[in-house]
Amino acid sequence: MANPSVSPAERKRILRVIFISLLLDLISFTFILPLFPRLLEFYRNLEAADRSSNSVLRRILFGLNAYKQSFSRPISDRYDIVLLGGALGSLFSFLQAIASPFIGSLSDKHGRRTALLWSMAGNIASVALWVAATDFRTFLASRVVGGLSEGNVQLATAMAADISDEKQRGSTMALVGACFSIAFTFGPALGAALANVETLAANPFATAAGFSLLLILVETLYLYLYLPETRPATQPATRPAEFSNFSVSKAASPAEHPTRTNSYRLLNATHFVFILFFSGMEFSFPFMTYDLFAYTPSQSGKLLGFIGLLASILQGGVTRRLPPLRAVQVGVISCAASFFLLGRLTTEASLWAAASLLAVTTATVVTGLNTLSSFEAAASERGGKLGNHRSWGQVGRALGPLLFCTLYWWAGRDVAYAIGGAGMLGVVALVFGGLKAPQIQRTN
Repeated sequence: MANPSVSPAERKRILRVIFISLLLDLISFTFILPLFPRLLEFYRNLEAADRSSNSVLRRILFGLNAYKQSFSRPISDRYDIVLLGGALGSLFSFLQAIASPFIGSLSDKHGRRTALLWSMAGNIASVALWVAATDFRTFLASRVVGGLSEGNVQLATAMAADISDEKQRGSTMALVGACFSIAFTFGPALGAALANVETLAANPFATAAGFSLLLILVETLYLYLYLPETRPATQPATRPAEFSNFSVSKAASPAEHPTRTNSYRLLNATHFVFILFFSGMEFSFPFMTYDLFAYTPSQSGKLLGFIGLLASILQGGVTRRLPPLRAVQVGVISCAASFFLLGRLTTEASLWAAASLLAVTTATVVTGLNTLSSFEAAASERGGKLGNHRSWGQVGRALGPLLFCTLYWWAGRDVAYAIGGAGMLGVVALVFGGLKAPQIQRTN
């Protein structure tokens, strides 16, 4: 249930704070995405001059090349940097999978505002390390700190659930999802533009990193000044915290526990399997567009920007009006169709049609699953439960690119996307056969 002490006017104000802060956070986060190829190439060239060193980057590249050489079909050296970027992305997601349940549990115990401000302190340290990253070790440290401290998304989701009743929950979660789509539409382009402004020779990306740091500092100050505590006041749990698989949330008292519709195991399994296939397909996009149409990074960026823009429009106009289960159903069907289309397409028109289907998926599935997950948690355990839910998605995001690209290079595009499509049909069966509409929707 929603926090009863929050008036409609206060709820509107808190939602505005959540939206603005999360948008600042995600724009800052997406700055680095288009810079990875140039950034990692810079560090590789920097350390190539010192052939006597056995650096961390040199050892990582040696391992990636050994992995690449294990395939029967040749893989161009132009993908070395892409593979390195993927490895760093998987590392970040794996660290998020570890940290998310703990951050959520801390927000249940000490409050959302306190947990978020501590998370922001870690984010500031992470981006500050990027500003100072004149070598790869410092840059790697910035990614590790960021992976362990980033909690804005899950805490924004928990806060949105805190101040929304069951009828408002879906539209509120769609607002959080819209932040993703907007940020991924404009953030990468802004980061790429700032990377062309060189202010520090030892770190050519210091301008983009510095602006990212500025956004994080502004966000932190804004949260400190304007964000109240949203966690409803509840009685403490009658038994100690439970530590289970990716879960550190405390138990709710029987009186405050909502009527359970979907088991958390099923929701988390659905999230994991969906992200496993979806993230693998996302990561394979640059390989596929280059192999089929010789797309440049700029053209791939335009395609991804189109997906983000269309997803943000759908989030604001369609997803927020759909019941969460229906949103998930629409999204997984769209994703399965895009998999089969990507495996068979031969024209750019078909590619953009598949991108449109992926925009529908981006706008619906994760938002719907987060909403369904929030219905199953009492106020005193909401942070931990949503952190646990996010953790399973991050495990899928850590494994998906590695597994799917291995399949792509071993068996080829047709087989990889056919298997991916079959896996997504399994998710469709899970969603339609296992998940149920929350009690509030069925009674209404």
